[in-house]
Amino acid sequence: MKGILGRKIGMTEVFDQDGKLTPVTVVEVTPNVVTQIKTKKTDGYDAIQLGFSDKREKLATKASTGITSKANTTPKRFFKEIRGVNVEEYTLGQEISADIFTRGEVIDVTGTSKGKGFQGVIKRHGQHRGPMGHGSHYHRRPGSMGTMRPMRVFKGKKLPGHMGVNTVTIQNLEIVAVDVENNVILVKGNIPGPKKGLVIIKSAVKNPNKVNERPELISWVKEEPKEVKEETSEETVEQTDQTPVEETSAEEAVETTEEEK
Repeated sequence: MKGILGRKIGMTEVFDQDGKLTPVTVVEVTPNVVTQIKTKKTDGYDAIQLGFSDKREKLATKASTGITSKANTTPKRFFKEIRGVNVEEYTLGQEISADIFTRGEVIDVTGTSKGKGFQGVIKRHGQHRGPMGHGSHYHRRPGSMGTMRPMRVFKGKKLPGHMGVNTVTIQNLEIVAVDVENNVILVKGNIPGPKKGLVIIKSAVKNPNKVNERPELISWVKEEPKEVKEETSEETVEQTDQTPVEETSAEEAVETTEEEK
């Protein structure tokens, strides 16, 4: 198991060498710092804590600054644990970049879904509305609250309420490309969360260590227009030095021939 924290930038599309178009989500993955290492002896389980996105020291709490100071790094905005890792492979203060993942690797992405505010049962749960005419007074209401005998509403009843802002995990996604220079990972398809939202990329639980074969992407390099230089040869110079030849009409040519006779 391995993982990294990133920030969702948005979606775009790319082409591979086979000419196939693939919609991808761009995830910015700046280097993460290992701020804590937990073992079974001390904490009862194996895990590492990653810190992501720098934060001003003035806004950081004493608890978070104490953790980051031990790792010799700056205060971080986000801290997340990743369990099931081989703790011996990590050291305190180590930086983890995008190169831990490869092209074609199968992953799970976890994020916080978009907030929709207070919504009714039709939008929140997909229920049907009632008749809109013929004297009906039931349009977009939740409907029956249940049977009469319990004299209460059962738990789990689908009612209006706050929609969104839930932790959502999409499994078995695929990495299309890894750009280490720009700290970017391209994930096939969509992932949960709004733009600039925090996401966690981890190895797939159902398909660990699975890597699919994917062709490389096509990259276009915009060439600058070449400057056309005016080349002056000796022939052009000679032509400019020559005096223009006067053109003679056909009648003048006939007159000169008769005079010569």
